Amino acid sequence: MAKLPSLTARKVVRALKRAGFVEDRQRGSHLVLMHPETKARTVVPVHRGRTIKEPLLRAIVRDANLSIDEFIELL
Repeated sequence: MAKLPSLTARKVVRALKRAGFVEDRQRGSHLVLMHPETKARTVVPVHRGRTIKEPLLRAIVRDANLSIDEFIELL
């Protein structure tokens, strides 16, 4: 299993959009992305100047029903 780097929210959202996710809604600093076909839903915290660390990034990838390798290819 590959190690995930610390990424900004912008890069995470861009990778998820490449996987087919669309923005569903946003409340405060939390952006909810949903896949229209699989109905998978994940929440990405959007804080300017901060990175998303590996444990939270793993949870986001798991919620998106992607493997770590699939996610890394989308970056």
